[in-house]
Amino acid sequence: MTAQQARCSVCGTDFSVRFSFQRQQTSAGDVHYCSQGCHERALFSQSTKECTACGKPFELKYAYQQAFVGGQQAFYCSLECRDAPVRQAVRERRGAYKIAVMNQKGGTGKTTTTVSLAHGLAQAGLRTLIVDMDSQGNVGVCLGSEGGRNLYHVMVDNAAPEEVIVNVRENLDLLPSDSLLAKVEVHLAHVEHPFRVLKSRFRELDSYDYIILDCGPSLSLLNQNALYFADYVLIPVACDYLSLVGVKQILRTLKSVQEQLRHPITVMGVLPTFYDVRNRISHEVLRTLRRYFKDKVLHPIRVNTRLKEAPSKQQSIFEFAPKSSGAEDYAVLVERVQELVKAAPTQPSAQQPSFQL
Repeated sequence: MTAQQARCSVCGTDFSVRFSFQRQQTSAGDVHYCSQGCHERALFSQSTKECTACGKPFELKYAYQQAFVGGQQAFYCSLECRDAPVRQAVRERRGAYKIAVMNQKGGTGKTTTTVSLAHGLAQAGLRTLIVDMDSQGNVGVCLGSEGGRNLYHVMVDNAAPEEVIVNVRENLDLLPSDSLLAKVEVHLAHVEHPFRVLKSRFRELDSYDYIILDCGPSLSLLNQNALYFADYVLIPVACDYLSLVGVKQILRTLKSVQEQLRHPITVMGVLPTFYDVRNRISHEVLRTLRRYFKDKVLHPIRVNTRLKEAPSKQQSIFEFAPKSSGAEDYAVLVERVQELVKAAPTQPSAQQPSFQL
């Protein structure tokens, strides 16, 4: 007796009917199942959905498997399929990626990194804001914008950030600072919840893709405000052994922010600066950083006189010497930062890697 040929009512596969479960009678007529899997999918057809990302049919069991993305209901068979579209939707809803450029040791290239990274992002068509949180006001000097109201007036006088922000390049704005910023510390010491003032003032500032904070070389209330506001911290480290001390201090500060203020912040990366390929100490420091921080160590910024000369012309390295090694290295950083924020989880992790310093 030859087996009956049929087509699976679930997946459309042609097969030979050999078992009783493969043919079922319903009010709508006969239905066929090529396998137990297709039979089970039919039995649970009311909860069976097709993955919006990969198209695979699956049984809807968990809350994370359905979400509204772009105003439309979507279904995802796994966290891997759900991650990218939902992360992008959250990204659009929550506004800018906020990056604090910080090292409690001076002379590590924080301001140069801030200006170069921000201008590179702006040149890529991303609306970017620099917040100068150093009382020396060097960002304004580098970009040719000095004077006027600044971060002090936002933090102390309750001025709206939009009233103080100035445009310095296409897609690039600056919230400047000057020596008045030293008085902010006194103000913060006498307010309730001193770590949250910056976040509160910037609550309505949602028109940017990136906000880069250039932090001063100290563990101050203002810098702790920056950490409470930021999603990520980028740590420039000069290629000398003393710079590791500053990195240790920052990691301790991040742990304190997470434990006491319950604010998750992610170490985006450790950026070696003043890297001189001719000096053995630079190679040794780079190896040490990679041993401690592994894949968190970013492409190093080589020693380049053009980086030192650019501020005197009130230009970024991309304007002053676009073909220099400094411009090449910071272009790599700009691309890497964009990759890192897109690949990061929807919310920064509340736990940091356990670096053994």
